[in-house]
Amino acid sequence: MNLPATDASSHFPGLARVAALLADPGRAAMLWALMDGSARPAGELTMIAGLSPSAASGHLARLTEGGLLALDVRGRHRYYRVATPEVAATIEALMNVAHAANATSAQRPEPRSVRTVPLEMRHARTCYDHMAGEVAVQVFERLVGSGLLLRDGDTLEATPEGAARLATWGVDVAALRARRRRFACTCLDWSERRPHLGGALGAALLDSWTLSGWIERTNRPRVLRITPKGQGEFDALAGV
Repeated sequence: MNLPATDASSHFPGLARVAALLADPGRAAMLWALMDGSARPAGELTMIAGLSPSAASGHLARLTEGGLLALDVRGRHRYYRVATPEVAATIEALMNVAHAANATSAQRPEPRSVRTVPLEMRHARTCYDHMAGEVAVQVFERLVGSGLLLRDGDTLEATPEGAARLATWGVDVAALRARRRRFACTCLDWSERRPHLGGALGAALLDSWTLSGWIERTNRPRVLRITPKGQGEFDALAGV
């Protein structure tokens, strides 16, 4: 068995390096603000994190050099975004770990931000580039329960019937499978404690449903609005 390289002072130094990047509250706040899949300028992230410009600049540089953020340069403007879907999935997974740890801790009270998840965010929100929240969990369960998706652990595959149904939503299953990104997978929802749909398929469905007018983005970060048309379509999934 091949094991990751170690040295005399640290086991799995890559893991420790990433953990150190995530450990700072200011850096964590900036990363969490980018979990809606957006790219934001340094000034906006500075205000979100409540840091001085010089401190924020140093943190952004560390996150970029560490591979957690990517820098987009558009003319004279510089925008930061989460580097990859895998980084986003890791951040979401750590939120689940934090939620579970706080829920079972007898030594300290659960943070207010975890106790009082806004209802709008719990109902429907983005998880990087796919949909999360109560509606997303229900849709995922209906897709699996109706046999449109087959689940094997955390991996999902579309059945022939599922591929045909997805095509009616403008999703080309063959094209998604050809991408380097994982086709479809489960993503544990930190507010519902049940999985929703992630991967390339989850992102494609969010794009499709947004274009179809089922879902609208709001002026609140990550919060999605389910339109009356979308609610009707999602309710109809229960009968497929």
